[in-house]
Amino acid sequence: MFSRTPLDDPRIAAGMNTQFKLRAERLAKGETPIGWKAGFGAPTPLAKLKLEAALTGFMTDGTSIASGSSISLAGWSKPALELEIAIYIGRDVPARADTETARAAIAAIGPAIEIVDLKPPLGDVEWILSGNIFHRYVILGDRDASRAGADVAGLSARVSRNGAEAATTWEVEALTGPLVAIVQRIADTVAGMGETLRAGEVIIAGSLAAPLFLNSDDREVSYTLDPIGSVSIRIEG
Repeated sequence: MFSRTPLDDPRIAAGMNTQFKLRAERLAKGETPIGWKAGFGAPTPLAKLKLEAALTGFMTDGTSIASGSSISLAGWSKPALELEIAIYIGRDVPARADTETARAAIAAIGPAIEIVDLKPPLGDVEWILSGNIFHRYVILGDRDASRAGADVAGLSARVSRNGAEAATTWEVEALTGPLVAIVQRIADTVAGMGETLRAGEVIIAGSLAAPLFLNSDDREVSYTLDPIGSVSIRIEG
């Protein structure tokens, strides 16, 4: 467990307060919460931002789109695609949950794509959180209940860009850290904001590889979390 709760960091407390106001506005407009996201949890950003663990953002059905959907990047600052593992929560997770409690809450895992639009200053934790960690879209794929408890043994991730292989990794927790620890951290963070990590929600755990920056030449990106399944996104010109 970490030495302190996430909101003990005043940068996180301030950023989450602003972020939850944004969340409340979205929910008041009729969007439905679907879960949470981890961001900036790889070793390099953790060190640069002086963080103990990944930051937490929220997701609603307003940004969830189907695999194979087309999106326009017109007017975006610095669009990027991240390869993620989706963690499906099968039971509520309280604050300060121990490892076994958090592990038992993971009902399934599967592939996911997150699309973000990075805007400076990238070194300002409060700014990053206040804008919901640059989240724009999430694409969720098949879920594998046989991997309940966050069994990642034998998984590999590969991405193709415009039909050509762009990256492959067999170390799916190398940049994210253990999936169980992500569940614990997010449960702690949302509890500090008066929420609960609930059964039926999904967490995307952070990018398995360096973000894939998108440009006007991109037409389709496909990501496979083998052997579970694939998700894809099309980019409009």
